[in-house]
Amino acid sequence: MTSRRDFIRISVMGAGALAMTRGTLGAAKLLSSPDEVRKLKVDLKRTPTYCEVCFWKCAGWVYKTSEGKIWKIIGNDEDQHSNGRFCPRGTGGVGMYYDEDRLKTPLIRVEERGKQVFREVSWDEAFNYISGKMKDISSKYGPESMALFTHGNGSSYFTNLMKAFGSANIAEPSYAQCKGPRDEAFLATFGEEVYSPEVTDIRDTKCLVLIGSHIGENMHNGQIQEMSDAIDKGVTIITVDPRFSTAAGKSKYWLPIKPSTDIALLLSWIHEIIYNDYYDKKYVEKYCSGFDKLKEHVKDFTPEWAYGITTIPPDKIRKTAKEMANASPAVIVHPGRHVTWYGDDTQRVRAIAILNALLGSWGRRGGFYRPAKYDVPSAKIPKYPESKKSWTDAFPGKYPIASSPVSNALIDASIPGNNPAYSIKGWIVNATNLISSIPNQANTLKAIQNLDLLVSIDTMPMEITGWADVVLPECTYLERYDVLRVSPHRKPALALRMPAAEPMNNTRSAYNIARGLALKLDLGIYFPFEKQEEMLDWQLKQVGSSLEEMQRIGVKTKEREADDLYFAENENVTFSTDSGKIELYSKYFEGAGFDPLPKYVAHEEPLDGFYRLIYGRAPMHTFGRTSNNPNLTDLMHENLVWINPKVSKEWGLVNGQYIWLKNQDGVISDFPIKVRVTERIRWDSVYMVHGFGHKQRQMKRCFGKGASDTRMITKVLVDPLMGGTGMRSNFVTFVTEKSEKEVAS
Repeated sequence: MTSRRDFIRISVMGAGALAMTRGTLGAAKLLSSPDEVRKLKVDLKRTPTYCEVCFWKCAGWVYKTSEGKIWKIIGNDEDQHSNGRFCPRGTGGVGMYYDEDRLKTPLIRVEERGKQVFREVSWDEAFNYISGKMKDISSKYGPESMALFTHGNGSSYFTNLMKAFGSANIAEPSYAQCKGPRDEAFLATFGEEVYSPEVTDIRDTKCLVLIGSHIGENMHNGQIQEMSDAIDKGVTIITVDPRFSTAAGKSKYWLPIKPSTDIALLLSWIHEIIYNDYYDKKYVEKYCSGFDKLKEHVKDFTPEWAYGITTIPPDKIRKTAKEMANASPAVIVHPGRHVTWYGDDTQRVRAIAILNALLGSWGRRGGFYRPAKYDVPSAKIPKYPESKKSWTDAFPGKYPIASSPVSNALIDASIPGNNPAYSIKGWIVNATNLISSIPNQANTLKAIQNLDLLVSIDTMPMEITGWADVVLPECTYLERYDVLRVSPHRKPALALRMPAAEPMNNTRSAYNIARGLALKLDLGIYFPFEKQEEMLDWQLKQVGSSLEEMQRIGVKTKEREADDLYFAENENVTFSTDSGKIELYSKYFEGAGFDPLPKYVAHEEPLDGFYRLIYGRAPMHTFGRTSNNPNLTDLMHENLVWINPKVSKEWGLVNGQYIWLKNQDGVISDFPIKVRVTERIRWDSVYMVHGFGHKQRQMKRCFGKGASDTRMITKVLVDPLMGGTGMRSNFVTFVTEKSEKEVAS
C-alpha cells in the first residue's frame, strides 16, 4: 500500500511550485503552518479568510508584508476543513488578486449580443440600467420572469434580492450539473443529504469504495488528508473507474469498468451482500424497510450477469463485495460529487445509498457521521412577496422530485420555441460561466438571444460576460467580507472571511452589488445593514462571539451539544422519510411514477472510430475559474487527451501530438489538444481535464490553451426524476490534418 507521504506528494509539489511563482516573495518552500511563517524574519501581518477557489471553503490566513502586499495564504490550524493545510489551488489564490486580466469597472454593451463592444460606466449608471430593465420585465411579464443563476458565497445576497423582487427562479448550476442526483437519492433513502463537505468518516473507515470519485485529483482537501491517514492505517480501497486515476494507484482493487454500466455492478454487489448474508442483519431489521422486495429484485443479478455488462470478472466482484462485508460497518461506498453522467444518475446513486444501508454504514464510525453546525440568525427583514409562479410552472410535471430549481429548465423556459407556460425574460448570472458549465452551448446561446436583459457578475471576463448586456466586476474573496462559513462538520464551527486589501480597481463585493441594486429597486429594506461588517458583528454577538474576536482567531469551534456523532448501540432513530426508516424500496419514487428500486438499462455504444468522452479535474484547477490564474496556470496551462496505446497505434498518434476532437454530431473542438498515450485509460474511452479551451481573448493566459470538453457535449441525457444533465453520453473521434485557423473559424 502506498504511504501517506506518497499520496499527498502531488499536493506538496504543487504548492511548493507556487512558492516560486508570481505574487510571492520568492520563497522556495511550502510554508504549511503559522508556526513556520513566524520563524521568518519578515514583518508580516495576517487576516483571516476562507478559500473561494473551490466549494470546500478551507479557512486560512492571508499574510501581508509591511507594505501591504498580499504575500501568502496558508491554512488555519483550528479549521476542520483544512487542518491547517491548503491545497495547490488554495495557496495559489493570491494569483486571483494579482491577475491583470481581471474585470476592472462596470460595462454596458453598445453592440448586439455576441459582439464584445462595451463602454465603461459608473456603478450608478449600471444599477440604473439594470433596475430599469428589471422593472420593465416585471410590469410586462411579472417578476417571476427574472431568473438568477448563481454560485459561491454571493448567492445568499442575490437570492435575497431576487426573492424581495418577487422571483423564486433561483438556480445553482451545481444542482442539475453536478450533485443534484446524489442529494435526491440520499434524501429518498435516508431522509437526509450528504452535505458539503460530505459527512464521510474516511479517517476511521476500513474500506473505501470510490465509483468515479477522483479523490487526489479533485483536491477535496479534508477528504484527501483523511484518506492519507486511512492509508497509513491499512484501509482497503476499491476504485471503480475506466481510468487508472490517482486514487486507483493507491487501491487494493482497481475495477476498470466499461463506462455507463455502473448500475449493473452495484446491483451485483447488492446481490452478493444479500445472498451471502453479508449484510448487517441487526441494522437492516431495526432501521430499514423494503428489504424483502430488494432481495427479490436482485436475485438474478449475479456476478456472472454483471461480467457480461461491465467487463469486471466475477471473482473480482465477489472479492470486493467480501472486502466491504469484512469492514462493515466501517465502510464507505462514496456518494461522489459530480454525478451527472448518463441520465439515470439518481437511480445509480440510489443503488450506492442502498449498498451503504445494507452494510450498516449510515450513522456509524468509519461510515457516515452525523453533522453539526452553528445556528446563526439572519438579519431581520420583512416577509418576501409571494411568488405567483415558479420554475415548475413553466413546464408542469417535469422533474417531479427536484428539490431545487433546475438551471437547464430555466434556460429552456427562456426559449419561446419550447412553449413554456411562461417565459423567462431576464437573467442575473453570478460567478458561474454558463457557457462552460451548462452542456449544449448552442441551446444556452439561443436562450440568451431571446432575453431582454442579461447581467453578468464576475471577477474575470469569462465567456458569459461577453454575451452580457451589463457586466458588474466583483472583487476577489481576498478583498471583501462575506457570509460566515457555517458548513456542517463533526463539530460546529464558524469561519470568517475579511478583506486583506481594499478592492482593486473599480470593483465591489457581492454584498455591495446586491444592496446597490436593491436600493435602485426600492428594496433596500431587505438589506438593513449598510455595511456587511455591521451585519456580521450583529450575527456573531447572537452566538456569543463578535467580529473583533473572529478577526483575531478566524475560526471558532465548539463542542457538540451531545455525544451523538454516531448512532448509539440500539438507539431508536427516526429518519425523515415517509416510513420513518431507511427506505430500500422507495415509495416516494414509486408515487412519483418512477422505479422504486434501481434497474440497469443499457446505454448507447460508440460507433466505429469513436470513443466515449470522459472528463475530470486536476489538483491545481477548479472548473474554468482558475485557468487564467498566473500561479496555477504555471503549474498546468493546457489539458491533454488520454488515449489508450491500442487506439493511438490504430490512428498513428504519438505522445505530444496536437489533434482536434470531433463529436458524434460533427462538432469540432475550437482548439487542438495534446495527445497523451497511456495504458491508464480503457481502449473504448478518452479522458481530458475540464475547464480549458477558453475562447475569451481577454483572458490572455488561457485563451486557446487545450480543448473544451463542454464544447463536445452536445448530446445530453436528462435525468427524468430531477433534471440532472447526463454529460458522459458523448463520443469523439480524432481530426489530425485540419489547421488551427480552419477549426477556429
